[in-house]
Amino acid sequence: MLSEQQFFLVVSDFDQTLSFNDSGQILSDLLGITDFRQKVDGLALSNLVQQGAELAYLIRHDPAFRGVRREHLAEAGRLASLRSDIPALVEFLKRGLDGFQFSFYVISAAPQEVIQAALAGTVPPDHIVGTEFEYDPDSGEVQSIRRVPAGYGKVAAVEELEERLGISPDRTIYIGDGSSDVHVMLHVNNRDGFTIAVSENRMLARIAQSTVISDSAFSVLIPILERVVGWRSGEIRELFESYALRLHEWEKARTDRVTIVGSSVIQPQIVTPTERGASQAGDAVA
Repeated sequence: MLSEQQFFLVVSDFDQTLSFNDSGQILSDLLGITDFRQKVDGLALSNLVQQGAELAYLIRHDPAFRGVRREHLAEAGRLASLRSDIPALVEFLKRGLDGFQFSFYVISAAPQEVIQAALAGTVPPDHIVGTEFEYDPDSGEVQSIRRVPAGYGKVAAVEELEERLGISPDRTIYIGDGSSDVHVMLHVNNRDGFTIAVSENRMLARIAQSTVISDSAFSVLIPILERVVGWRSGEIRELFESYALRLHEWEKARTDRVTIVGSSVIQPQIVTPTERGASQAGDAVA
């Protein structure tokens, strides 16, 4: 008999969470803008915009970014360097487990066009919430900013998804990397959700319930499977191997340091709790 399904919302940031880069830096390099970092630092000191919304502000108001068009944003997305194994992560979450179903979304202050181009063919466009611009129909220039999911805007985006999907706040899992994720992580924690950091940002490490340092996006499943699903280390290793991935190094601490390499196993296989129990019983008899 199948277990009663528990439904979880899994939300990930994009910049330096699923990618290694900052979208603004990629776009600046594409346009030949050399002082992007100084511009961002200046905005941070002025407290003019919420942390994470600097690129949206610059695109709309800075003369150096006046030439930005939709196609530039899409090209920046195609140039983004992504963490490995994102398709495997998305595929696993889509399949779920016996008793556990997951809905995966990306919420980021990066422009919507950047994220959609970077994750094309992996994450559906309607599962991506990014900064939205209004464009001039004649010139193609950015005319206004429709929405920026940064700071409390990211909190609002998470709440909207919870309401639309009918998922309880205590079944929200948030994955982020930096200071711009502080507000949403505190919000998720305060409502008994689960938070995962994928960087060694000191402020975030004090807030996130788990930290995973790895080049593989699939690594975020380790704390989810341990803390949410209740699996043991051996079961987690078995799952990784079923996806042709091997936990080459796993330093277990409050911060999990993980190196994942390919293995000879090709076909993903879901192992049910019943099968695991039978296997463990057989081991005991042996």
